[in-house]
Amino acid sequence: MSTTPKLEILDLRHFSAAQLGPLLRDEAARWQQRLHWNYDQATTIVLDYLDGRILPGFVAVDADGGRICGYAFCVFEGAKAVIGDIYAFGETDTTSNPVGETLLRHMLEMLQATPGVDRIESQLLMYPSGSLATPFETFGFHCHPRLFMSRDIVAMESTGQRPTEVFQHHGLTLQTWHPIFYDAAAGLIHRCYAGHMDSTINDQYQTYYGAQRFLHNIIRFPGCGLFDAENSFVLRDSRSNEMKAILLSSRIRSDVAHITQLCVAPALRGQGIGRALLQHCSDTGAARGLTSLSLTVTEANTGAQKLYRNNGFVPKHRFDAMVWDKSFGAH
Repeated sequence: MSTTPKLEILDLRHFSAAQLGPLLRDEAARWQQRLHWNYDQATTIVLDYLDGRILPGFVAVDADGGRICGYAFCVFEGAKAVIGDIYAFGETDTTSNPVGETLLRHMLEMLQATPGVDRIESQLLMYPSGSLATPFETFGFHCHPRLFMSRDIVAMESTGQRPTEVFQHHGLTLQTWHPIFYDAAAGLIHRCYAGHMDSTINDQYQTYYGAQRFLHNIIRFPGCGLFDAENSFVLRDSRSNEMKAILLSSRIRSDVAHITQLCVAPALRGQGIGRALLQHCSDTGAARGLTSLSLTVTEANTGAQKLYRNNGFVPKHRFDAMVWDKSFGAH
């Protein structure tokens, strides 16, 4: 937008799906253009919640013309609030986001004043790193830059050793995802992220029950794409059946997979297990018509970054994970 309109900030629950539909469809088109991500199903779910008038958040309206300029919403998980989305027409492409900043300030004021909210998390993937830094800094948030990386499947090179040979060498049995693996997978995720930097960003990693909720979210809801059980795998010890590694993926477009989780038990790290899982995911996906893989990784996680870069993943977008906790001592 060339000029910033005078804005009225109103309760999101006063607006219907029909009123917000054009804004959300514009956002879905932006996801497709920038990240090759079909956001239509997530948009449909948000629109359904809007018609239920139960989604907390705000709408920015041009005070002079009455035009809807942007919106923001959040969800509550016990004592934690998660900022689900902020979007405004004509924004997210630059570091100048006046409507987004205004909505964010109202959201943060509301959340930090809400009784019982001790923690706020935000990963606004569409906004470039630093573009909403001022409001977050003002309200005492800690910033953790992250990368959206992708790789063209057809350009991938073979490791020289088939993934199944790597797994067999380490006494591991490969299996396609099945719901019976829920509990063991949650336990592995919790163990792998104990003390890890990503457990600071997403507190679900900090407990076994939180890891269960994390799995439920990525498998049952389309926020990270449509879960693809046929291209998600677990590795278990061939003798004890103990789970040792998992790779979970979703479809974010008919021909694009997004890896939502890759973790390997600490004792097996550095032995080519992660690389072999990535290769197997690629091989299986290619046979089913996939052309590329994507994932996100915390920028400070240099070990994971090295693994992905060495396997052909290239950074396409840098964004911020933001965290506020009452224990920080701010506000």
